Amino acid sequence: MPVERAFLVGAPRKGSDDAVHVDEHLDELERLADTAGAQVIGKTIQRIDAPTPNFYLGQGKVESLKDELAAAGATLMLFDESLTPVQGVKLEKNLGVRVMDRTEVILDIFATRARSHEAKLQVELAQLEYLLPRLTRMWTHLSRIRGGIGLRGPGETQLETDRRVIRRKISMLKKRLKDVAEHRANLRQGRRQVPTAALVGYTNAGKSSLLKALSGADVFIEDRLFATLDTLAREVDVAEGYRFRVTDTVGFIRKLPHHLVASFRATIEEAQEADLILHVIDASEANWEEHAEVVEREVGSMQHKRVIYVFNKADLLPDPDAFLALVRERYPHAILTSATTHDAPRTTHGVEDLRRALRTSAQALRPIAEIRVPVSDGKLLATLHRDAEILHQEQTNGVVTLRARIEARLLGRLRQEGVEVVLG
Repeated sequence: MPVERAFLVGAPRKGSDDAVHVDEHLDELERLADTAGAQVIGKTIQRIDAPTPNFYLGQGKVESLKDELAAAGATLMLFDESLTPVQGVKLEKNLGVRVMDRTEVILDIFATRARSHEAKLQVELAQLEYLLPRLTRMWTHLSRIRGGIGLRGPGETQLETDRRVIRRKISMLKKRLKDVAEHRANLRQGRRQVPTAALVGYTNAGKSSLLKALSGADVFIEDRLFATLDTLAREVDVAEGYRFRVTDTVGFIRKLPHHLVASFRATIEEAQEADLILHVIDASEANWEEHAEVVEREVGSMQHKRVIYVFNKADLLPDPDAFLALVRERYPHAILTSATTHDAPRTTHGVEDLRRALRTSAQALRPIAEIRVPVSDGKLLATLHRDAEILHQEQTNGVVTLRARIEARLLGRLRQEGVEVVLG
C-alpha cells in the first residue's frame, strides 16, 4: 500500500495564542501524521483575520496552495484547524487532493489503536458523530465517481436513509457504552478495597512507562502519540504493606474534539472515581505548561481530588535538580521521575519518590484503626471484612476487636454511628 504524501497547513487567527505557537502546533500535527502512517513532505502557515465560509483560507491562498501541492507531489492535505463540511468539500474540489482536518487524523489514529471491545465502541461512536453532518460531502465523492447521472433524486433519498441508520447506530452505541460503564462500576465495587490512583496527562508524557516501572507488569509502550487507548489497571506495591491500584488512561491533546472526549467517557470516569490523580507531565517538553493546561481544562471537574504533579523523563533534562526547584515554585509537592531503566548515569530520579508519595497517600487514605464491635452485630462485621483490610482480630467477652486498614470515609461513618474507634 503506497504511503500517503501529506502537506500540512496551519491557519491560526491573528493575535491568538495559536498564532504564537503555530510552529509547535504544526510539529505536533506532523507527529500525528507520522503516527497515522503518512509521510510529511511540506508545510505552510497563513495567519488569518477570520475563517472564510467556503475555504477557511482566502481564495488567493487556495490558488497558491494548489500549485505547492502539485509541485510537492502531495496526495493529502492535513489542516490543523477543524473544517466545516462545506469547507472540506470545496477545498478538495479546488485542490484536487484529499483533505483531512486535525480531528479526522486523530480519529484515524484512534481507529487503528483501539484494542479492547470498549475502546472500539468509543472510537466507532466518535467516528459516526463526526461523520453525520458530513454525509453530503461523502455523497459528493460518489457523484464525482459516477458522474451524477441518476443519482440526484435517489441520492437525496439514500442520504436521508443513511442519516437515519447512523442516528440509530449512535443511539445503540451509546446504550452499549452505558452498559459497559455500569459493568465497570460493578467491577469497581467488587474489587479488593485498595486506594486507587489515575494516571492522566498529555499524550506521550510517559504514563504507560511509569505504570510499567511501578508495577513491573508487561505494559505496551511506544514513543508515539496515542500509543495507549485502553484503560489499564495494575496493583502496585508501595512498601510497608501498602498497595495502590494505578490506572493508565488515554492521553489528551490540544484541540481534542469534544465529541471524542465524550466518547472516551470511561477514561474520565476512571479519574473521577480514583482517590488520587497523578498528573504526568513531560519535563523535557519545552511547552509543558501549555500541555498541563490542556489536561487541567479537560479534567477540571476533578479539582476537588488530591493531585500529585509528576514530571517525567528526568533523564532527558540537562539539570534535573534545577528544573525541580523551578517547578516547585508553582507546584510545591511536585515529583521528578524517570521511567527508563538506563537513567542512572545521568540522574538519580527514578520512580522511588513517586512510590513514596503513593505510600504516604495510602497511609492518609487508609489509616490503621482499632475497632470494637459487639459480636452480635454481624452486619457491621461483614461490612468491615468486605470494605477494610483486617490485620488482626480477637474476641473477648462478646466484643470483637479488629485492627484494620480502613478508608477515612468509612472511618468517619463508623464514628457517626457511635462505633468505638481508636486510631494507631
